[in-house]
Amino acid sequence: MNFKFLFPTFRNRYKFVKDRLEKYAPNDPQTVGDALNLGTGEGDYDRMVASHCAHLIGCDVNEEDLAHARILNSSVANLQYELNNALDLSYAENSFDLLVSCEVIEHVGQPEKMVQEMARVIRPGGYAIMTFPSREFPISYDPVNRVWQWFRKPADKENLISQGAYAFGHDYLIGSADFKKWAVDAGFEIVEFQGLSRHLVGILEVYWTGIVQSIFKKNARNITTDTKGGVTIRPVSTKEPWLVFFTDSLLWLDNMLFGWTNRSIGKGVVLRKR
Repeated sequence: MNFKFLFPTFRNRYKFVKDRLEKYAPNDPQTVGDALNLGTGEGDYDRMVASHCAHLIGCDVNEEDLAHARILNSSVANLQYELNNALDLSYAENSFDLLVSCEVIEHVGQPEKMVQEMARVIRPGGYAIMTFPSREFPISYDPVNRVWQWFRKPADKENLISQGAYAFGHDYLIGSADFKKWAVDAGFEIVEFQGLSRHLVGILEVYWTGIVQSIFKKNARNITTDTKGGVTIRPVSTKEPWLVFFTDSLLWLDNMLFGWTNRSIGKGVVLRKR
């Protein structure tokens, strides 16, 4: 089983992608021929995405992550993995009908350029489904860095401590206004743009998830190569634990109580290439 599904933030991202695939990429290979999972990581999403297209490529810059993803999804016939850089993709223009990218753009160093590369390889009328951590995160998730954001000078480093919203190798977060401008300038229409996980989830995950990941997760900082030793944990299945209904209940409650606020731990986005 994949116990990542028990983490509300991960579960919320996964549910967002699942719902949007069903809406914009129905299970019909004639509708979606070629798809790309840009920054596939350990392959958590690939089995699901592959069921919505004729052929899926999962690409990443980390060879160890790709090796694990190949094992995890070895039974998926229409899936292949490749080493590739999000800022300089080797694919020709207009190669894909669908692109999925989850929690990647905050790691590449030049997020605007990644959006431009996405637009280059997607065919006109094709969709991009994305998630990324939000600069407008709730104070309950990371009070230290939220207060720092209030008082820092423009020349100061974006984050004060590398935990909370700035754990997981996040040196910067994505601002909503910035992303919308990048997307429009690159030639995308913004179809959906919504918050994922708010104050209740923030309280439940405050700081400890980043600390646990830094101790146990292989490639915890999501970098090109990872020499981390010691105890590491990777998913051994894509199956959802039966306890996931508790997580779904928490997400429902979080949305009911705080769905009105624009403060969210992450953002879920659907783009369409004009």
